[in-house]
Amino acid sequence: LSFPLNWHFAPTGGAGGWDADGKGPSVWDTFTHQGGDRVFKNQTGDVACGSYTLWEEDLKCIKQLGLTHYRFSLSWSRLLPDGTTGFINQKGVDYYEKVIDSLLTNGVTPVVTLSGATAEAFDAYAELCFRTFEDRVKLWITMNEPYVVAVFGYEKGIMAPGVTEPGTGAYLAAHNLIKAHAAAWHSYDRLFQEKQGGLPFNPNSHAVQEAAKRHMSFCLDWFATPIFLDGDYPAFMKSKISAACKQQGSPSSRLPEFTSEEKMIKGTTDIFSLNYYTTCKIKHQDNLYGQPSMSADKEAEQVIDSSWPVAPGSPWLPVLHGDTYNHPIIYITENRFSQSDPAPLDGAQRWEYFRLTLQEILKAIYIDGVQLKGYFVWSLLDNFEWTCGYSS
Repeated sequence: LSFPLNWHFAPTGGAGGWDADGKGPSVWDTFTHQGGDRVFKNQTGDVACGSYTLWEEDLKCIKQLGLTHYRFSLSWSRLLPDGTTGFINQKGVDYYEKVIDSLLTNGVTPVVTLSGATAEAFDAYAELCFRTFEDRVKLWITMNEPYVVAVFGYEKGIMAPGVTEPGTGAYLAAHNLIKAHAAAWHSYDRLFQEKQGGLPFNPNSHAVQEAAKRHMSFCLDWFATPIFLDGDYPAFMKSKISAACKQQGSPSSRLPEFTSEEKMIKGTTDIFSLNYYTTCKIKHQDNLYGQPSMSADKEAEQVIDSSWPVAPGSPWLPVLHGDTYNHPIIYITENRFSQSDPAPLDGAQRWEYFRLTLQEILKAIYIDGVQLKGYFVWSLLDNFEWTCGYSS
């Protein structure tokens, strides 16, 4: 088997240059600079892959590997240092112009991810990016890992901006992220589209099987159902949170509601972008209706142990989502094989992982009929891995 025509194979990367040429601080800059051992050895992403100063070297690697696409983000705080369109940092624009133009000159297609925050501000930032780069960038991804942003940034507080509001923070953050995505999609569709054309612990346990289903409802379905299916959160998720709130004496649900106008989020996508890294185990957890939290609402606990062996593939993942969400075009926009520092220089285990993973992708395409169009590896170079710093 060989990959289909127009198959998109790409790496991703991180720029660093946290305060270079007028860039403002991002939430992650602020989070890591505050210290407090929230990141491994208080390391920061100030340099990351160093792409801001070493872009030409990165491009040589991309060409040497024969890659067709390259995925990177447009830093909101590099383009708009104060977060608004009141001041546009021309040096930031110039940097991304250089990256995009050099990719295209060398026959590599840029794939651009935006950064998410409040809906109105994000829409203005997204429109600036579309207007500035739309003549060259044909593949746009609005946000990267909104689940991680909402849960780890606003529920658990272990990632930037470090907010800890169990039972409410993640739901409010996700609500804003979904609205921001929809606003940006509608702006693009209205202004630019026409011109551009662009497994359980014990599988036999009914309680554990149901816990796994609940976890998926509170994970991927949380974001995908409003966008791909009906413009609203999963009915099961709504009922579970509502029931928990009543038991806790709350007159209303902690899960925000979409207005009829906001339900225009349905259909605000052209592709299904899926990031996945590892399989986790799920077990049932009784909700004792104490302090509100997401894990209590869904009555399921996620367990991950870094000592577990890494299994390549997860072929059920794109198949499941293709069947669930009416067979959309799917891109695997992040996947990686992580090793603790210092990693072996020969990378034999890593290359075997990717070989087997790509085999499973081919099976999903040719045997299961999944509309998989691309696979993007995280990352081109060893990178700053969030709370793990440079330790993996």
